[in-house]
Amino acid sequence: MPLTLRKGIKRKRTASFIFLREEGRSSQIKKVQCYEPATMKYLGFFPALSSSEVHDRVEQARKAQKIWAKNTLSNTKSLYAKYLHVTLERQWWMRLWEKIMTTCEKITWLLSEGEKWLKPEYRSSGRAMFFKKSRVEFHPLGVIGAIVSWNYPFHNIFNPMLAAVFSGNSIVIKVSENASWSGLFYFRIIQAALAAVGAPENLVDIITGFAEAGEALVSSVDKIIFVGSPGVGKMIMSNASDTLIPVTLELGGKDSFIVCEDVDVSHVAQIAVRAVLQSSGQNCAGAERFYVHRDIYSSFVSEVAKIIKSVSAGPPFAGRYDMGAICLQEHSDKLQNFVNDALNKGAEIVARGSFGHLGEGAVDQFFPPTVLVNVNHTMKLMQEETFGPIMPLMKFSTDEEAVKLANDFRNTGLGCAVFLVVSAEPERLLPRYIVELQLLMTLHQITCVSPCHFGGVKDSGFGRWWPYIKTTIPKPIQYPVGENGFEFQQSLVEALYGLNIWDRLQALINVLKILSEKNSGSSKGRKD
Repeated sequence: MPLTLRKGIKRKRTASFIFLREEGRSSQIKKVQCYEPATMKYLGFFPALSSSEVHDRVEQARKAQKIWAKNTLSNTKSLYAKYLHVTLERQWWMRLWEKIMTTCEKITWLLSEGEKWLKPEYRSSGRAMFFKKSRVEFHPLGVIGAIVSWNYPFHNIFNPMLAAVFSGNSIVIKVSENASWSGLFYFRIIQAALAAVGAPENLVDIITGFAEAGEALVSSVDKIIFVGSPGVGKMIMSNASDTLIPVTLELGGKDSFIVCEDVDVSHVAQIAVRAVLQSSGQNCAGAERFYVHRDIYSSFVSEVAKIIKSVSAGPPFAGRYDMGAICLQEHSDKLQNFVNDALNKGAEIVARGSFGHLGEGAVDQFFPPTVLVNVNHTMKLMQEETFGPIMPLMKFSTDEEAVKLANDFRNTGLGCAVFLVVSAEPERLLPRYIVELQLLMTLHQITCVSPCHFGGVKDSGFGRWWPYIKTTIPKPIQYPVGENGFEFQQSLVEALYGLNIWDRLQALINVLKILSEKNSGSSKGRKD
């Protein structure tokens, strides 16, 4: 089986797959053309806004912010309760479990804790001014700008919007030209919630366009948030210096995944596969470098290989698949080049997943999950951000070697994972990391920790977000994903964040029922 779709492979013709028109990308001057990633089917277009149009939209948001700044906390909480209600109500067609869950967690955390963190803080006045009272007050900045990436359009819109609006700001978000269709689709949820509580219409706005729109946004807002590549992040920071506005950057990563000798191999193997395959590997904080202790290396490789071989990739509406498409055109070719470079330098493929029925007219948007061994740091896939479903495995002998390998990556540090038995020196590796540990995964716990920070160091950026730390993969959503996987996900979200006790109780009963079913993790009847 080829690693990617290539000419000469016979496929059954499927009418839903079309080739991208030759003029498709080159004609995007005044329009943002939108294509469905799994098929490159043309969806439509949105306007590529000019600088003056962006400035007008920011000015409208500024007017809305002045009204919103006088809003009562009670009305703000009503808005966020509406956000939660609409998100839960529509999660069945969004099918974005990981990001729906984190978004719901952020909403509920703001509802319960947000007011406390925005209250004035009283500080010591020191000895010389002991007779004075000192306090720190928090006031809205005004209009927040956000330029967000394409890989998680729902979460990347809600993440900056939730914090900005709760603290009295308005926000204008430029979505990626590669996710404009879905971004504006999710914008309907925000608009529905704003209208329901009578909030200003332009309090939250989403704009589309290319570099001109992004540059105009940076030049006209009071703070800018960027999620994307280090190269563009540096350009944004440079442009932001013209107006001296604060900047938050969440940039690229090359996260390491360390597996110590005392872990439950089968347990950690499922988490490792999830770490590399979530969103088809298109995850800024996904694991891209795997270091496994030599005592368990062979058994770990065997376990992940078995799981990867069971994974099938295909278009979401053509069957039941575990993994979808590569979003960006021609990125599958880049992934192939990473693999070829590794093979030429001595690496070996030990496992890969399969394709579903893609059809003869399918575009090259799929890449099979791939496990490689005998890799080293001279290979491009261990040096550059791959952003795809590739798992390269290296072995180590000592803690010191593991730390050295994990830190031996140029200038990025977004996240990492360490697996070891908690009772045996839980912090034995942590103080020696050069990168800041954003995701410390230990065994036997599943946690959403909104008060903790998530963000990068070095070329991965600065400024902090809230993380989602997950260390146990429930059986229904282990790979290969079970037939009841989405039902389980939806019920779990309802059980945790449902709007009343009765809804949560009913959902919890369904969660327990699914977990108790035999073969809840099987994928019977799936089209492979």
